[in-house]
Amino acid sequence: RDADARADRSPGEFYQLDIEMAFVTQEDIFTALEALLVKTFRHFSDWQVPTPFPRIPFKDAMRDYGSDKPELRFDMKIQDVSEIFRQCELSFISDCIVGGGTARALVVPGVADRSRKFFDGLDKFIKRQGAGGMAWVAFPEGGEVKGSIAKKLSAEELEGLKKLPGWVEGCAVMMIVGADHERTLTYTGRLRVELGEQLELCEPNTFRFCWIVDFPMYEYNEDEERVDFSHNPFSMPQGGMQALEEKEPLDILAWQYDIVCNGVELSSGAIRNHHPDIMVKAFELAGYSRDDVEEQFKALFNAFQYGAPPHGGIAPGIDRIVMLLAEASSIRDVILFPMNLKAQDLMMGAPSEVSQTQLDELHLALIPPENTNSDTNAE
Repeated sequence: RDADARADRSPGEFYQLDIEMAFVTQEDIFTALEALLVKTFRHFSDWQVPTPFPRIPFKDAMRDYGSDKPELRFDMKIQDVSEIFRQCELSFISDCIVGGGTARALVVPGVADRSRKFFDGLDKFIKRQGAGGMAWVAFPEGGEVKGSIAKKLSAEELEGLKKLPGWVEGCAVMMIVGADHERTLTYTGRLRVELGEQLELCEPNTFRFCWIVDFPMYEYNEDEERVDFSHNPFSMPQGGMQALEEKEPLDILAWQYDIVCNGVELSSGAIRNHHPDIMVKAFELAGYSRDDVEEQFKALFNAFQYGAPPHGGIAPGIDRIVMLLAEASSIRDVILFPMNLKAQDLMMGAPSEVSQTQLDELHLALIPPENTNSDTNAE
């Protein structure tokens, strides 16, 4: 694995249960893996495993949870409060919304009487994530409304908050405002998970699985100002060639899916694109020519010329499964000799220095970095 270290990711390697099936649909993959996971988790744990696994479209997961790996052990969903604050006296909110931005909120029960330190701590947390900050309004039972923006809100705006789903006396509404909708949702989703941990909202002794489905085939690459693949470029687009020819690229969905448990992604999978003509067209929409496809993916392209069955698969990570079953907070806790954040195996002393003989055998040369402490820099 060429990836950085995270709580659910080990650098350099991972172990997977690789499933590839011929003549299958997405439904066949789901049926097979659900049966496997339910039996596995019930065998090694006495926690509840509710079935069937819900299926959440990617767009809905981002809208409601700010994440494509939602934590479903508590019910707090993200809400769009942009219209409530469109004419707000606070210009940093209203100007952002009028300019095309968004305001997303969480209705959090039972926290209205918490100290200012509690809310300030959440504000600091969200700033560490990269957001500008968190605005909040608390509604104590039988008390006066308070909060970082409460005094600047009109009676109409306060009434609008009271009409939000989940609002009750004693709750607080926590809000993040931003020009970028996707980032604002992501920040709000991280705030949601942090609240779930701090307030111990998660349903105990339960493995809540879900499928994330209907991933977009393409996304807009702002850096290069072009359409690019969102995830797996070799997935079959929903609607096949007709969708590629008739739909706008950003409206095309793919037969891609993730399996998620308690906010941890266990695996991504897809129904594969097995038609060479559809493959060429899919890459053309992302700016690749037919020659590019034949040159860069020659083995796959040539194999498809002889025919390939409809096929798909998925490969859940064994380490992540064990991490969940062991109730561990980090994947490092279930790996025998875990690598550190620099992908070094300290037990094995790897990586180690190579000899000149080894370099010569592979026709490699080490080029030392340029000396940045030149006389000019020293001056």
